[in-house]
Amino acid sequence: MRSFGTYAFVGLTVVVSALTPAGLQGQEDPERDTLPIFDLEPLTVIGRVDDLTGLASTASVGYVGFRDLNRRPIVREGELLETVPGMILTQHSGSGKSNQMFVRGFNLDHGTDFATRVEGMPVNIPTHAHGQGYTDLNFLIPELVDNIEYSLGNYYADIGDFGSAGGAEIQLRRDLERPMFLLGAGEFGHQRMLAAGALKIGSGGTLLAGGELRGYDGPWDLPEEVQKVSGLLRYTHEGESSRFSVLAMGYDNSWQSSDQIPLRAVQSGTISRFGQIDETLGGESSRFSLAASWTRSGEASSQRIEAYGIRYGLDLFSNFTYLLDNPNIGDQLRQNDDARLTYGASFAHQQLMGWASREHRLTVGAEFRGDQADVTLSRTRERSTLSIVRSDDVSQLSSGAYAELVSPWTERFSTTIGLRGDVYRFDVASDRPENTGVESDAILSPKLSMAFRPTDDVEVYLAGGFGFHSNDARGTVTTIDPASSEVADPVDPLVQSRGAEFGLRATPVDGLRSTATLWTVDLDSELLFVGDAGNTEASDPSRRVGVTFANFYRVNAQWNADLDVSFTRARFREADEGADRIPGALENVVALGISRDPLEDGVFGAIRLRRFGTYALIEDNSQRANANALVNMQVGYRFGNTRISLSMFNMFDEEHSDIQYFYPSRLAGEPAGGVEDLHFHPAEPRALRVNVSWGM
Repeated sequence: MRSFGTYAFVGLTVVVSALTPAGLQGQEDPERDTLPIFDLEPLTVIGRVDDLTGLASTASVGYVGFRDLNRRPIVREGELLETVPGMILTQHSGSGKSNQMFVRGFNLDHGTDFATRVEGMPVNIPTHAHGQGYTDLNFLIPELVDNIEYSLGNYYADIGDFGSAGGAEIQLRRDLERPMFLLGAGEFGHQRMLAAGALKIGSGGTLLAGGELRGYDGPWDLPEEVQKVSGLLRYTHEGESSRFSVLAMGYDNSWQSSDQIPLRAVQSGTISRFGQIDETLGGESSRFSLAASWTRSGEASSQRIEAYGIRYGLDLFSNFTYLLDNPNIGDQLRQNDDARLTYGASFAHQQLMGWASREHRLTVGAEFRGDQADVTLSRTRERSTLSIVRSDDVSQLSSGAYAELVSPWTERFSTTIGLRGDVYRFDVASDRPENTGVESDAILSPKLSMAFRPTDDVEVYLAGGFGFHSNDARGTVTTIDPASSEVADPVDPLVQSRGAEFGLRATPVDGLRSTATLWTVDLDSELLFVGDAGNTEASDPSRRVGVTFANFYRVNAQWNADLDVSFTRARFREADEGADRIPGALENVVALGISRDPLEDGVFGAIRLRRFGTYALIEDNSQRANANALVNMQVGYRFGNTRISLSMFNMFDEEHSDIQYFYPSRLAGEPAGGVEDLHFHPAEPRALRVNVSWGM
């Protein structure tokens, strides 16, 4: 690890020790796993088991608290989102890059149609150097995540851009019962250190500090040399009816990439399963943010105000086709998102209103966001710049307003009506005058859901709504393809989606919460800016239909079990029969696990299976990906505030692939047109990791 990071961590450990009084050494209350929800009367949810019957607007809303999150053995920070039913996060490059995301039949790439927020800050990045809606969660410290609220579908008025498949809100810890320390080591150069603590300040004030260092080489022939530094500092003041918080976060990472490789190169012995064609790939990324929030709850109304500023950077070198386009110098690309500044604010007001002998709940809100970015795509060789494909200064502004009315017409029937409006302005100054311009667009998104409770333990839902995702600002004004110099058609700035679902939430036996949904979503066009090529591509309108069955069973205070099953049919709506498959759309996903967490001293552990089945790689379905099933396990012993644990990832050492693609590429000595082949990123082999922690 870099020396400055080690010094920073040692300094942080000293600060954490000083922040936390020695008296905070007692056992953590097992019921501490709580989630305050912005509402007139704060709702408390313990883990995932509390019954949301009568509280949620659809069967696709859920909450997961930190106690259940910490029971899951995870390889990557982004895997926290795999608590969302049917969601899969994989990787096709280095560990510092955003995960590849899948849910509800969407190959989300890096997040195009799933909106993710952390403490009110949007994580999805529009007009990004690598992919539209790029969602990088590597800056998170998993142990300091307090809870995740997820909402699948486009039926929620407070979710705007990138929300066609749904969204998630991640909240971080505000307080700790005692200081937290962790040392971890494992195979393939895994090293990890964590420290965090909290201090009470005055009446109602809490200061929390935490930081993490991580290093990792991986099983690759070319070591990844991951060097991650992440930290946060948070002050929270709790009043009688209000809460104020200021949160500062910082993250820096560098790595050597292990991109997807062609199957033929492995089969011929040119490279090993963990080898690389281009050994000069990699990247650096950073994120620094400051966010403030204020909430107030009264007898008949409540308010929330949030504001944030984010400085983000990515410098990424990739090569997916090797010698296909440039046989002499190679196809390596540099995608640079230089010192992007993102800023914004949001406001929400909730009001109780008496009407027709019922108390209705009206929520109105408004959001504003701005992005200032310098985005460049270059051709490179061994990380040296050869030529610039395009370079753009982008100013993107968006604002949205929404209203939502929840009406309980009887004790057992309620409706939720919502309307959202969004306005966008794109201003692009390109290095080619033909691709410079200003574009704007607006969109309305109505929502409706109905809930009926035939019994105290069963609730039935019917929901529908409109959503959207924005396209890359560069694509909205591009008239000349920067790579080929051919005429190009600008894309629509905003692409609408329409969705609906029928759902059921039930408690068949005590402690078991089950949801079942039958859903569909149409997308007008899967128009995306392709950062790897520097241009835009338009696909046909699409339709996805699926079934999701999610279960969580708290056997007792120590034992939990869960099972999620999803099936999806994804098709282009206007393509010829036999050529209508959507490449990369997962058709079935199964996730199950069981865990034990003792209330006092004793053995704890968890074992999880995650499987996604075969799926189409090209439109005619003649090439399909292999299924992937991995088992991860964790076991340990808790004595007092100390825990010792052993984690085993890919327990049965399966030779699966994290992700697979089918496209042409060219290796040395191959024909000029290249060879169509399966390209894959292998799942990492079985790996052992040991953690020693205190205070967790």
